Amino acid sequence: MSAAGAGERVHTVIDSPYDPLTLVAQGEHLVGLYMVDQRHRPEQSTFGPRADADDHPVFAVTRDQLQEYFAGHRDTFDLPLMLRGTAFQQRVWAALREIPYGETWTYGELAHHIGQPSASRAVGLANGKNPVGVIVPCHRVVGSDGSLTGYGGGLERKRALLEHERALAPSGAEQQTLVF
Repeated sequence: MSAAGAGERVHTVIDSPYDPLTLVAQGEHLVGLYMVDQRHRPEQSTFGPRADADDHPVFAVTRDQLQEYFAGHRDTFDLPLMLRGTAFQQRVWAALREIPYGETWTYGELAHHIGQPSASRAVGLANGKNPVGVIVPCHRVVGSDGSLTGYGGGLERKRALLEHERALAPSGAEQQTLVF
């Protein structure tokens, strides 16, 4: 199958250590990464027809980078993303990419970082609408007491992703105590 046109969406499903992941592309951009039973997961009908990951360039590079991440050989992603959301959501999602690998920020710290210190709840809502979890690392945001809260992929996946990163983070990385 050839790459999708500029407006046509296609999807594929790839394996991961945390259950299958559904990738959605529009043209040459990744527009979605969804976990099984993910909260705020769009209807399957919006994903477009299924494509083979090897036949679509954005799927192949996304799969390869995710495999490197899960193997502990990658701590950031360099992918062509096209994320649709409000201006506020876009700011939150951009800030999420600034949270260092292996570290966590609270919702309050994230709100302060985007210049809206009283917007912790709104930051949490925007965080939950992130269409490309793992790649835009919304799992790195925790409650003010370090508790694992509000992850669309489920708290067990959030815990597993954070433990994965902490085990591989460079020594000396600032690490907050997590409350399990």
